[in-house]
Amino acid sequence: MANNPLEGFSVGKQDFAFVGEDLQRPECILAERDGTLWAADARGGVVRIEPGGGQSVITQCHEEAFSATSSDAERFVSGTLPNGLAFADNGDIWISNFGTDCLERMRRDGQTEVVFDSLDGQPIGKVNFLARDSRNRLWITVSTMIPDWPSALSKNVVDGRVLLYEPGQPVRVVADGIHFTNECKLDAKEEYLYVVQTCGRNVLRFRIEDDGSLTEREVFGPSDHGRFIDGIAFDSHGNLWGTYIMADGIFAITPAGERLMIFDDSSPTEEARIDAAFQTGKPVAIDMLLQCGGTIAPWCASVTFGGPDLRTVYVGSLRGTRIPYFISPLPGLPMVHW
Repeated sequence: MANNPLEGFSVGKQDFAFVGEDLQRPECILAERDGTLWAADARGGVVRIEPGGGQSVITQCHEEAFSATSSDAERFVSGTLPNGLAFADNGDIWISNFGTDCLERMRRDGQTEVVFDSLDGQPIGKVNFLARDSRNRLWITVSTMIPDWPSALSKNVVDGRVLLYEPGQPVRVVADGIHFTNECKLDAKEEYLYVVQTCGRNVLRFRIEDDGSLTEREVFGPSDHGRFIDGIAFDSHGNLWGTYIMADGIFAITPAGERLMIFDDSSPTEEARIDAAFQTGKPVAIDMLLQCGGTIAPWCASVTFGGPDLRTVYVGSLRGTRIPYFISPLPGLPMVHW
């Protein structure tokens, strides 16, 4: 393979610019060719940000649970929490709602339907993220089956899943026994599904069989990054970019499995504090985690390639109110809607 354009590349705080304002939990970001951005928003839908900077909240119901909750800790476990987003083939927006535990489909005028909230008569679990492939299938991650999800931030809770939904067919489990499942992405040829284990502190890779079953489970890259991982995205060279959350940062795993550090917005003291709490085996206290996080994208959650040449990297976060971005030395892998 040709020399990797990402080798030796890094960014500092001075390299970021910002778009959007007064956002609420912009965890996931979708980018369109014309420069429009769509960010998940805790008011119960999305914020649409125009190329010129104008923005509007689009939601079926402007729920105020996130902004009105009295404590920071309660905000992340109460009410509607749109999390992962994906464009449907007709431009609608699929939403995995981490607060109400369901998969939703929202038209661009805000009309929303709940597609499913159960599996075999049981609650679906904490639906986190979803990715659509070229066959119009949805790969959906479930972080945990525990409703009070911070209780699953533990070495000892391993109940995450991956679901497969083909419109018109029953949703089904295609992988389980995952250590707090977070974002998932497909490679350029859609041969593999890459799945974040936030509390495994690594990334899994599964081969995708023609019937949608997942086989050949293996860890891709380092077996333990020593930090919680949240979002991932591929670039055009095959590097898998990712975010560290709470001890914030951005990294990439090369096709050969080597980790490259792109941006670090944490400190060794902060990393050690979170790791010490995690190693006890008890759930990591949310109040302690709320004392952690960087200043650029607090609780750094995702990376999205956009811009006319797919070289603009937008960074989602759980506690930020703006979307930071910087310029990559190479374009991202076009998503299926591009």
